[in-house]
Order: sequence, then C-alpha cells, then structure tokens
Amino acid sequence: MGAGHAHRLYRHGHSPVHGLPPHTKLAAAFLFVVVVVSTPREAMWAFAVYAVLLAVVAYQARVPARFLLGRLLIEVPFVAFAVLMPFVAEGERVHVLGLSLSVNGLWGAWNVLAKGTLGVAASVLLAATTELRELLLGLQRLKLPPLLVQIASFMIRYGDVITDEMRRMRIARESRGFEAKGVRHWGVLAKSAGALFIRSYERGERVHLAMVSRGYAGSMPVIDEVTASGAQWRHALALPCAALVVCLLGWML
Repeated sequence: MGAGHAHRLYRHGHSPVHGLPPHTKLAAAFLFVVVVVSTPREAMWAFAVYAVLLAVVAYQARVPARFLLGRLLIEVPFVAFAVLMPFVAEGERVHVLGLSLSVNGLWGAWNVLAKGTLGVAASVLLAATTELRELLLGLQRLKLPPLLVQIASFMIRYGDVITDEMRRMRIARESRGFEAKGVRHWGVLAKSAGALFIRSYERGERVHLAMVSRGYAGSMPVIDEVTASGAQWRHALALPCAALVVCLLGWML
C-alpha cells in the first residue's frame, strides 16, 4: 500500500495511543463496542463508567473534548429516531410534562442513545489517532478478506478524485447558467449522475489495466509489516477488559 491520505477525523499527535499498532486499536475498539452492546440497558451506571473510560483514553491520546464532541454530531439522525420512540412505542405509558410516553419506548430511546453514543465516540477516538493508511494495514494484519481491504483502499484513494470530478461538473453547469431550483431540474442532475458513473467506471477500467500491466495478480504488495509486542497488546486491550468487568457487574447487580 502506498502513502495514505489524511482525513478530517485524524488528529496528528505523538501520544501513547497514537503509537499503538493499528490492528491492536481496531481490535480494542471492536471488543469495546461488543461489550457496550452486551450491557443490559437497566445498568445505567455502567454506561457512565464506559464514558469515563473513553474520557481516560481521550486524555491519554490528547484529543480535546471539543474535538470529540464536535465529531459526535454525526449521530444526530439516530438521536432524532430515539426521540420519537417514546411517542410511537406501545405498552405501559407514563405522563411526563403532560405528554403520554411509552415506558418501553423510553427504555429503547435510552438504549439507542447510550450505546450509540459510546460506539460512535470509540470510533471517533480510533479515527482521531490512526491514519487511513494505518487502518488499512491493521485490517490486513487482522486477516480480513484481501478483497475487502483492497476495495476500501481504492475507495479511500479515489474518493477525492470522484469528489473533484463532481465539483468540476457542477462548475460547468453553473457556468452555463444552470441552477437546480425544483423538480423540473432533476432530469439534468440525473444525467450528470449517469455521466459521473460512466466516467468513474472508465477510470476504474484504465486503473485496472495499468495495474495488470505492472504485474498485479489479485493482491496488493505489503510494504510495511506491522507487528505488536505483548506490552502493546496489553495496553490496547486494557479498555475492553475494563469494560468487560463493568458489563459483568451490570448483569450481576
């Protein structure tokens, strides 16, 4: 894999979390999310402990709270869904401030908000401390199917290219006086989307032929061999292990 692309979620730093091998952080984040999802929704205190654990990781990674909270806005659609659940769910109902709310809906909304927020926060911390190229190397190290890793690699590499192509097409339309103001302009936008698809497909064919001519045989060469020591694994897995203890206490209490 060649050089990676910086992304907006990444925050450059030299913290202990930044220095961990990418596959250890991927495994830790995945296991943490699994533990959070497995926690009973009634153990509200457990989710508070999970938030504290993530705050400790953010502190070690030197990721400011403002940076983390700003990236959590991506879950706004899920928040809107959770807010509606107490109103549309069936079952026993309670009255709060003159509103009739479903008890099951309230628990469901809490479940979605708590677990979703913690999962997104863990993902944001992972992205903030790991470059895209390192993430791909970590996925490869974890023995994910090579085809999936290659697809993700090409998506990252050529996402900016496709976006720039869209920008040029938009500028070309606007320079000819086009402005999308209503349904009657959807036909033009649909034709633009079709043209973009054709251009992207043709570019993919050219890239594939260029790769084959250079010896590509279905797998990408690994330039950097990423390894992790036992100490690095213990450091990375401290988060999911602590969360697992909290989860077990949540089920027992």
